[in-house]
Amino acid sequence: MIKHQKGSGLVEVLVALILLSIAVLGFVALQIRAINASNEASMNIQATNIARDLAERMRMNRAGLAAYVDNSGTDDCKAAFCNADKMANYDFRQVKSYATNLGMSLDILDCQGVNTNFNRKCVYVAWEGTTATNGTGSTNCTNGTAYTPNAQCIIMEVYNYD
Repeated sequence: MIKHQKGSGLVEVLVALILLSIAVLGFVALQIRAINASNEASMNIQATNIARDLAERMRMNRAGLAAYVDNSGTDDCKAAFCNADKMANYDFRQVKSYATNLGMSLDILDCQGVNTNFNRKCVYVAWEGTTATNGTGSTNCTNGTAYTPNAQCIIMEVYNYD
């Protein structure tokens, strides 16, 4: 009887190791998904904070709302007094620089799908290959009123300019 069971203990151990390795691979896959979800949540929170920062700066400087655009001004409103337009440009450059340092892009665009009589602006913040723009390209944040599939971005409606 013993002659017929030689190596059966080894086979049982190998089967147990295979089952254990499959279970461990499942836990590894779950951990990778959890890390990716945590990273996505972190980027979403950072983008929300960037958009909120810019929206608050715009709320405080209503006289300079039209000057919140991307240009290469050099005014340093921390060192000297600035008028509303220069302050708006300075604010935009500061927030955009912070977003760029985090690997994000930032822009202020007309809100899509809103009655044009209200002239509402939206802050777009995008990351990981998505650009903070509206259009038909696959890397744009939105295409009209809908998010582009797999877009990595947020949009925050600032408020009515009128």
